[in-house]
Amino acid sequence: MEASAAAAASRPPSFATQTNALLRKNLIFQKRNGKATIRLILIPIFLCLLLSVLQRVINNLLDQPRFRCGCKCVDANGTGACQNVCGIQYSTVDQARSCPIQNPTEWPALLQLPRPEYRAVHDPSSVFTGLPDASCRKSESCPAIVPFTGANETISNAIMKNLFTSSTLSNLSHLASVSNVLLGTDVRGASTGFIEPAFVSDQPIYVIRPQCKSSDSDILITVDATDDQKEIKCVQGLPLWRNSSTTINEETFQGYRNGKKGEGIYEITMGYDFQESNEKFLNVLALYNSSYQNNSFIPTLPFGLRRVSRSLNVVSNAYLQFLLGPGAEMLLKFIKEMPKHSTRQAFEFSTAVGPLFFEWVVALLFPVMLTYLVYEKQHKLRTMMKMHGLGDGPYWIINYSYFLILSTLYLVMFVLFGSLIGLNFFKMNDYSIQFVFFFSFINLQIVLSFLAATLFTKVNTAQAIAYVYIFGSGFMAGALIHNFIEGEFPRHWITVLEIIPAFSLYRGLYELGQYAIRASATGYPGMRWGDLNDRNNGMKDVLIIIVLEWLVLLPIAYYFDHASSAGHKSSPLSMIKCVLNKKATSRRINANAIVNEDIHVELEMIDIIKEREVVDKILQQRSSGYAIVCDDLKKLYHGKDGNPDKFAVRGVSLALPYGECLGILGPNGAGKSSFISMMIGLTKPTSGNAFVEDFNIQTDMENIYNNMGVCPQNDMLWEMLTGREHLQFYGRLKNLNGSSLDLAVEESLRSVNLLHGGAPDKQVRTYSGGMQRRLSVAISLIGDAKV
Repeated sequence: MEASAAAAASRPPSFATQTNALLRKNLIFQKRNGKATIRLILIPIFLCLLLSVLQRVINNLLDQPRFRCGCKCVDANGTGACQNVCGIQYSTVDQARSCPIQNPTEWPALLQLPRPEYRAVHDPSSVFTGLPDASCRKSESCPAIVPFTGANETISNAIMKNLFTSSTLSNLSHLASVSNVLLGTDVRGASTGFIEPAFVSDQPIYVIRPQCKSSDSDILITVDATDDQKEIKCVQGLPLWRNSSTTINEETFQGYRNGKKGEGIYEITMGYDFQESNEKFLNVLALYNSSYQNNSFIPTLPFGLRRVSRSLNVVSNAYLQFLLGPGAEMLLKFIKEMPKHSTRQAFEFSTAVGPLFFEWVVALLFPVMLTYLVYEKQHKLRTMMKMHGLGDGPYWIINYSYFLILSTLYLVMFVLFGSLIGLNFFKMNDYSIQFVFFFSFINLQIVLSFLAATLFTKVNTAQAIAYVYIFGSGFMAGALIHNFIEGEFPRHWITVLEIIPAFSLYRGLYELGQYAIRASATGYPGMRWGDLNDRNNGMKDVLIIIVLEWLVLLPIAYYFDHASSAGHKSSPLSMIKCVLNKKATSRRINANAIVNEDIHVELEMIDIIKEREVVDKILQQRSSGYAIVCDDLKKLYHGKDGNPDKFAVRGVSLALPYGECLGILGPNGAGKSSFISMMIGLTKPTSGNAFVEDFNIQTDMENIYNNMGVCPQNDMLWEMLTGREHLQFYGRLKNLNGSSLDLAVEESLRSVNLLHGGAPDKQVRTYSGGMQRRLSVAISLIGDAKV
């Protein structure tokens, strides 16, 4: 049995053997760590409950009488009998939102104007021509600028001459009489068309004319819906020719860039590009500043309606008059909202805060996985496993699978429980879309964890930076992605931003939230697969970006992880630095080696010279027959801040036959640890080479580990595993199994006096320092290592 065990241990462990050993160890570790895992999976349930409680509190507040449609007892028949009548006319401002509106008010279509203090004026640093002097802002007499262009300047000018009305205003008295007059306002539009804010605000309504006359002032009209008098002022409309649509676009956004964000500052009224229009057909492009409507402070509220219907109507009339004369026109008498049934006021809190809040919930797994990987790196556990024959492939498969299962359970619990308690964010949207989106992203997040783990050596540093990343990137994504989408930022630039994983996650959650809001408000279904073909839906782009990033980063992360775990390279950054400094370093090494050889050659003892001669003879043979052969092995540490270079190991030549026991003696700093670190692959030699079992330590460390047992200078143990479980894990990596494994474990424990007092089945964290040292020795001896 011992002979068969020794033969098995001498063979390199197969892929399946390594996977089986690591899987068994991880299952034991997770069983001991089960409470923490359960707490992690329960976090989304707790967060969903919190959202549900807040949602119910808000709904209860909105269900109070002050938010229900107002009612009043009215003597409808004149008999003194009281009849309860409800409606907007009996409601407060808070109550009116829930009332039915069977016949919405008809409002004149208005043109959106810049406020008087922001209208475009001449700027010496600007290339835009024809603009008035800036002094008109003080007197609030600046005209409404309308830049235009087209392939045919003559026709474009002829059309624009008919843009503004010059008819008399004396017959204006009610709203119904202003449909033929071009009116504008500088008041923001409402989120619905039930009320036109321009007619209920204190700001005047402007009539836009080619030139303002004295008779155009002090005009009052009656607003039928409120019986209030509304003042009408005149403002000059000033068309200005521009050479291209690009110039108009630049001019349109000039004020927004120069103004203060959030105040809706813009300077240009409207822009038109007549393109190839002629006497036979009209093909006009209307340009306006959509960023004016951006609501940066309450991102989830609907934006104000954009007043573009009058802009299109007035340019159509101008074209008709260009063709047929002044009497031709296309009437736009009014605009009105669709009728509305009675509703119960509600605020979808979970959907409103969803994108940012849910992004943090999903990204919370990133620091958890990163901590796990960096912990094994910080405590050299990954190195210890590698020394006992564990390859990168099995390590990745087992840990990747564990992270994937954990993340999937985490998000399934999140979506499932959120749906059960009624969160519309999950209920309204197709579950298969949610699964594909979340599953794709957690795969990308796992790869990012492996990639980020190569950059850190300390758990605390990794955790701190990970949490700063997920919260900081969440805020940035919420600010940029949301504003760019609603501000109609160029789509390709939004796609570029979504290459950042946190931004793509936010965009996907944002789309799910928007469809849930729409479904809650209108009764339409949430996001379905067919909606991904909608140009305004960014989910399709997000899914493509996430999958492509996963495919690209997976081999990159594997490569960097392999390089950083190889022993002599700690991170991708050090690898790059090593490549950049390789040439200069080699020159310094050679120079120092020559100098030091000249100094010490006469001081070498005879036995050292003889050992070097023996090594030279051995290296000339194809098979040395020696356990270890060291050939002029050196380790040089370069001085920093002006300090000289220091040799830690100065040219060790050594040949050790099988069965020999070598002890290395020397004071602190003599190079003992540095020599052993090079032999076991923790550090790379500066020059020279060594062979273990005829395998080169520069290129064949994986084969060397199959025949080597290492007791590290510092204990590399899992605190939550027992001594027996440690030996079983490393024994399996040495191809031991069944009774052979049990016998080897018993013998190892007995050999270091850990077989009594229940020590084998106690967790290592309960061991004393001496017991941990003995367990490390037992681990190094299990499997009948040749070296």
